[in-house]
Amino acid sequence: MHTVAVLALPDVVAFDLATAVEVFSRVPLPDGTNGYRVLVCAATPIVPAGPLSIGTEHGLDALAGADTVVVPGRNEAASEVPEDVLAALRGACERGARIASICSGAFTLAEAGLLDGRRATTHWVAAGLFRARYPAVELDPDVLYVDDGQILTSAGASAGLDLCLHMVQLDHGSAVAATAARLAVAPLHRSGGQAQFIVRNQLPAKTIAAHTTLDAVLAWIEQNASSELTLADIADVGAMSIRTLNRRFQAETSQTPMQWVTGVRVRHAQQMLESTSEGVERIGRLVGFSSPANFRDQFRRLTGVAPQTYRSTFRDRLVS
Repeated sequence: MHTVAVLALPDVVAFDLATAVEVFSRVPLPDGTNGYRVLVCAATPIVPAGPLSIGTEHGLDALAGADTVVVPGRNEAASEVPEDVLAALRGACERGARIASICSGAFTLAEAGLLDGRRATTHWVAAGLFRARYPAVELDPDVLYVDDGQILTSAGASAGLDLCLHMVQLDHGSAVAATAARLAVAPLHRSGGQAQFIVRNQLPAKTIAAHTTLDAVLAWIEQNASSELTLADIADVGAMSIRTLNRRFQAETSQTPMQWVTGVRVRHAQQMLESTSEGVERIGRLVGFSSPANFRDQFRRLTGVAPQTYRSTFRDRLVS
């Protein structure tokens, strides 16, 4: 089973730590098992975390056997990191473990030298301090998260949730990730119009909040995306004018309504490519695209690969 070690450093942000623990602890697979074994590890049995303390039975040696190591942020981003922690992170990276940071956890990865020469992100508030301390890192504070292969970094708060769900999808596919998102009471479809499978380093700065004035409209689109939808149809559901609909979508999702619809259709197609043997053209029709050419163009634009390549890649990952 894939083991996720969540590192609790002194003054850890409890929200960041809990995000990783909760997401990876609730990933039901089709066979009824959970997709991950989750451990919280620390250099000491008790770790201060703002107004509370976190206790754990797992030490830094847990990083040596982890497949994924998640480093949450700390309230004081630039706090000193113990050398034994840095050594454990370097060892996990050298062994080939996937390393991910949430929010200011990027400072810890940078201090360990794991981000030198890489593109990374962190909370925008700490961007100036990060650049001053770690000039060898290509910092991009305007994105939700950065997937640089073995090393992944995210911005603050809900971006950590997006990053964790992204890793679930890389490991188990979009259908399982969608279930994990529902259990986390998170949007199934974030800004960018895609389910975050292969697209890397291309997410826009804005994303929707966990709840918006468009909740009912987004839920309706989720259920009706396979139909031939128009702006008037969507506006009617929201009981608003088309002009108001466009304005709210742009403000709350950074997309137009039809861009959102296209993204939902692509995500539905991903799920069918993973879980069915239906032909590519038929899947395109079933999820709502008007023609095979349009389906392939939109799928490639949002995921970076052709539908058949996506299917082959996913199946190869399952077999390996």
